[in-house]
Amino acid sequence: MKIDRLDHLVLTVADIDASIGFYVDVLGMEAQTFGAGRRALAFGRQKINLHPAAAPLKPHAAQPGPGTADLCLIAATPLAEVIAELQAKGVAIEEGPVPRTGATGPIQSVYFRDPDGNLIEVANYV
Repeated sequence: MKIDRLDHLVLTVADIDASIGFYVDVLGMEAQTFGAGRRALAFGRQKINLHPAAAPLKPHAAQPGPGTADLCLIAATPLAEVIAELQAKGVAIEEGPVPRTGATGPIQSVYFRDPDGNLIEVANYV
């Protein structure tokens, strides 16, 4: 078996509307509705499906819960501009910019949190 790419991942969230607002406003993702009213966030060739913490959709992780994810997103925007946008939107930066290692090489990263406390890392390859 050879895996090509990540298609989607699921975040269990306390408030779907608050999460959509954050990811659309702060990270520029596109809100989507699919299936029987399910909600997701699209970016590039991937998406994040959102499950409500009060009633996670089956099947789901063994212990789904808000604030348990740690995501790294690669930005096409230079990191200095990402930082300026985060600051302009009042998003507290927890760490960065700092050097890290991405899937295919060295990256520079900045870390902050979404409304559920998930750790979000936005990075540029160097």
